[in-house]
Amino acid sequence: MKEGFDELTDGQLLAIAGAALDALTDDRLRLPSDAEQLALLTDALRLDARLQAWQQQLAARIEASDAAWHEYGTSTTTWLADAARLTPREARRLVRAGQGLARFEVVGRAAAAGALLPCQAEAITSVLADLPTEFDQTTVVRGQELMVGFAATHDAAALRRLTSHLVEVLDPDTADTLTAARLERQERAARARRHLEFVGDGQGNVQIRGSLPVADAEPFIRIIDAYAAADKRAALEARDPLSELVTPAMRRADALVTMVNRHCQESLAPANGGDRPRVVVTLSYDSLAKTAADAGLLAGDLVGSQEPLSAGVLRRLLCDADVLPAVLGGQSEVLDVGRTQRLVTAPIRAALELRDGGCVFPGCAKPPQDCHAHHLRPWWAGGPTSLGNLVLVCAHHHGIVEPGHDPTADRWRVRLRDDGRAEVVPPLRADPTQRPRVHARFLTPRRE
Repeated sequence: MKEGFDELTDGQLLAIAGAALDALTDDRLRLPSDAEQLALLTDALRLDARLQAWQQQLAARIEASDAAWHEYGTSTTTWLADAARLTPREARRLVRAGQGLARFEVVGRAAAAGALLPCQAEAITSVLADLPTEFDQTTVVRGQELMVGFAATHDAAALRRLTSHLVEVLDPDTADTLTAARLERQERAARARRHLEFVGDGQGNVQIRGSLPVADAEPFIRIIDAYAAADKRAALEARDPLSELVTPAMRRADALVTMVNRHCQESLAPANGGDRPRVVVTLSYDSLAKTAADAGLLAGDLVGSQEPLSAGVLRRLLCDADVLPAVLGGQSEVLDVGRTQRLVTAPIRAALELRDGGCVFPGCAKPPQDCHAHHLRPWWAGGPTSLGNLVLVCAHHHGIVEPGHDPTADRWRVRLRDDGRAEVVPPLRADPTQRPRVHARFLTPRRE
């Protein structure tokens, strides 16, 4: 297939490949069998792997030749990020992948031939780079051949775990000593690479990125798993066709939030800047006091990140929070900051915990310390901060029962009976009879 192409430049060859892709994208698929469709997809993946290997090795050659510096006075990573609209992380990864293929030629040839997927090639070069420096070139070449062979039956994650096995195969007599030395190097490198970042994506999320040494990460994982295991949602919600399907990953995210809330409520974190950790929301007092008729106008910004908050999130924050009044001038300069006013005072909170004993949603086992004080009639709608207008709900059920601006919406509701016990009224979609439900702990007579 190479005849006729040898005389063409790389740019001309890329143009031909692009024209071929243009032809593939038109309405020309003629696949009489499922087997042919599956074969076409795997062939396409291999072709894409070959192209990516070529791109990576080209990026490595550009880095080695300082071509970007000569042309634009920048590093290859900076130029790639700007020219190809890559993130700096993506640009660095492309260059590093090419450097790995250039360093380990056997792997580079296999990747160029499509025998390795890009993720497999990166896994293999990372394993090979971690081989003991005592190994000679012949041993390293043998290691490359073994890893390329393993790629026929192992995915990228499995290949990354083969470091110890590869050392044992290449040098069984000194494997234990070499492995111990490798683990020491890995631990030092892991500590040097430890980091934690919070990056807003502009879509209402904050991406949490980080890396910890294994020994430091394991306790964190166990604590998160413990919170996640305790976060058992009420069976009553299963009746609601609109209830959220919670995945294990989502449950771990909820567990992290629960752990942070516990720290905030129990003041476990150290003071920062002379004050305990505090989330501050800025908005005008008029907006804060908007009534339910002003749907959609209640919104604010988080101080620090300047990320906007939806009205629903802000309503939940206002249920059990500190309000810090600030007087702003015409250009939004701070003229005066008042004293913080606790919406739910310590005596009211103590009475709530004694009365409700935890989240009032039937089937929820969250203890009082993991719960918010929820205003039945919202504070922003004129509801009083009194025991008769408050119940305890966990963070998850707070989102379910927090009233919106539409009084006719079919939603979950909480109300207090004459005896002071809370009862939950399901929406019509979950129970057409809307029979009120109470938590099992309220079925036992209260001890006086």
